[in-house]
Amino acid sequence: MLDTETIEAIADELVEAARNKVPIPLLTARHPGMTVEDSYAVQSLWRRRNEESGRRLAGRKIGLTSKAMQAATGITEPDYGIIFDDMILETGSVLPWDVYTHPRVEVELAFRLKGDLAGPGCTLFDVLAATEYVVPALEILDSRIEMEGRTIVDTISDNAAMGVMVVGGRPVRPDEIDLRWVGAMLYRNEGIEETGLAGGVLNNPASGVAWLANKISAHGDGLKAGELILAGSFTRPMWVYAGDSVFADYGPLGVVTCRFQ
Repeated sequence: MLDTETIEAIADELVEAARNKVPIPLLTARHPGMTVEDSYAVQSLWRRRNEESGRRLAGRKIGLTSKAMQAATGITEPDYGIIFDDMILETGSVLPWDVYTHPRVEVELAFRLKGDLAGPGCTLFDVLAATEYVVPALEILDSRIEMEGRTIVDTISDNAAMGVMVVGGRPVRPDEIDLRWVGAMLYRNEGIEETGLAGGVLNNPASGVAWLANKISAHGDGLKAGELILAGSFTRPMWVYAGDSVFADYGPLGVVTCRFQ
C-alpha cells in the first residue's frame, strides 16, 4: 500500500500530464507494490483536484467489461472512471487530434439515470427500472500514462483512460428493446473496422451498470439520478489519426460520428 504523500504526488502528476499532454512514466514500474485500492485512491484524489478547479461530475465510465476489450488490453477485470460535464460531446463534433495522447475509439451504450442506484445488491433489474433512456455513444480513449506495459493499476489511476465521449443516435427506453442485441458497425474513413453486439458487455450492458453500483458502494459512493453511465465497449479500440472521420452505425438506434483534425 502506498502512503498518502505518494498518492497525492501521483494525482498531481496526472493533473499536470492532462494539462501539458506529456504522459508520465508507468506507475507500476516506479511503485511495484501499488495495488488496485491504491489506484482508486489516486483516481479519487484526481477527481477532487478537478472538482476544486471547477469541473462538474456528470457520470461514470465502466471499462474492460467485454472479452473483446480484455483481449485487446490483457487485463481481465472491469474498471471504472469519472465523466465530467466537459467530456460529453454531441455527434458531429470535430476533435483536435493532438489534444489527445494515443487516441482510440470505442463503441458503447450510455445509460441516463432517472433514479439513484446503490449497492451492495444492485441488480440488472434495478438498473433497468432506474434508467430513463439508453443512447449510442463513442468513447475516445486518452492516456496520461505511458502505454507500453500498462497494467490495471496504471489504467485505473489514469481515470480508466477516459478522454471524452460523443453521444448521438436515437435514445430508447430500456423496455423498448433487447439491449443485448443492439449492434454497431464502426467505420474509419468509409472503411469498416469493427463490429459488435452490446451483449458482449457482461451478457447485458445493464449488468455493467449494476457492477459499478456495487463496486463503488464499498467506497461509500453511489450512482445518482441525472448521471450518464458509459457501460463499456463491445468492440476492440480503434486507433485514429489526424484527418480521420469516424462513423458508427447502430442500425435502428441511428448513428454517431466525429472527426479528428
